[in-house]
Amino acid sequence: MYATVIQPRMSETNGTGHISNTTLPVWFEAAREPVYRLFNPSGDMRTFPLIIVNMNVDFLRQIYFGWEVEVRIWVKRIGNSSFTLYEELYQEEQLCAKGSATYVYFDYENQKSQPISPEVRQKLEVHRLPTIMEESSHG
Repeated sequence: MYATVIQPRMSETNGTGHISNTTLPVWFEAAREPVYRLFNPSGDMRTFPLIIVNMNVDFLRQIYFGWEVEVRIWVKRIGNSSFTLYEELYQEEQLCAKGSATYVYFDYENQKSQPISPEVRQKLEVHRLPTIMEESSHG
């Protein structure tokens, strides 16, 4: 599991005092940086080899300014050239949102997907979603 702590900012708070629904995809994306580094250790955006093909967020509880949140990410599936992450967001130890994101490892020069290397695959496997959690993440 990858874990990232985020301190909500005032600018992410909407008129009802909750964190805006548009903020959560940004927080989930920020927490994916350790995964990005597996595919692009230099961090050079000109050679960033991933494209997102699907993302969803389920909003379960209200999230508030003033209390930090923790984003937890697991690897749910690893295919030949793509992988899916399962993500949860907690505030005050309560699950507030969950979601997933699917990425394709992409060769921009040839405009096609490319196989995930055995080395990167092995590093992703370390963060595999436990089977018990996978069963509960569907509902």
